[in-house]
Amino acid sequence: MSARRPSHTAGVVVPLRSFARGKARLADALDDDARRAFTRTMAERVVAAAGSRPIVIVSSAPEVISWSSALGLASVSDPGSLDLAAAAGRQWVRDRGLGRVVVMHADLPLATALDGIADDGDAPVAVVVPDHRDDGNPVLAIPSAAQFAFAYGPGSCARHVAEARRCGLDVRVVRDRALGFDVDDASDLEALARERETAP
Repeated sequence: MSARRPSHTAGVVVPLRSFARGKARLADALDDDARRAFTRTMAERVVAAAGSRPIVIVSSAPEVISWSSALGLASVSDPGSLDLAAAAGRQWVRDRGLGRVVVMHADLPLATALDGIADDGDAPVAVVVPDHRDDGNPVLAIPSAAQFAFAYGPGSCARHVAEARRCGLDVRVVRDRALGFDVDDASDLEALARERETAP
C-alpha cells in the first residue's frame, strides 16, 4: 500500500507569541482589548490566506493555543524567539514530508493568498517577501530540507537573501503590498487606515 501523498507541497508556519501581550508598540493607539482583538483579526486573516495548506501555529500562549485548536489547526510550543519558532515550525513541516516551508508572520492585515509564493515544492528556490519598509521579511518560502539559518529582526530581508544564496538557493524577491504590509507601530495603523480608504 503506497503512502498517502499530501494535497499540498508546502506547510505554513505562523509564529504567534500572544494575543493578550502582542503588539505592545500599539499601546498608545489601542487599549488592551482593542489591541487583543486587532491582533487576533490579523492572525485570522493570515490563516485564511494560507488556504487549505497545512498550517502550524507556534505559540505557548494558552489563548492562542485554544484559538488554533478551535480552528482545527496544529500548534507547537514557542521555543522563545522568532528564529527558534521558525525552526520549530520547519521541523513540523519536515515531519509531515512536505517539501516547502512558508514562514508567515501573523500581523499581515491585507494578506489574501500565498499563490505564487508557496508553490515551488522542493525546488532550490527561496521566495523572499520584503516588508513595506523594504527591511523586514514577513513571508519567506524555502525548501524544507534546506539548512537555512533564520535571522529575523531589523534587516532580516537582506540577511535572508544572503543566507539563501549561501545555501545554494536561487532567490526570488517578491514585493507584494498585501503580504508585505505588517503592523508594528501607530504609523502602520495610520497607513492601514489610508489603505482601506483608497481600496476599490
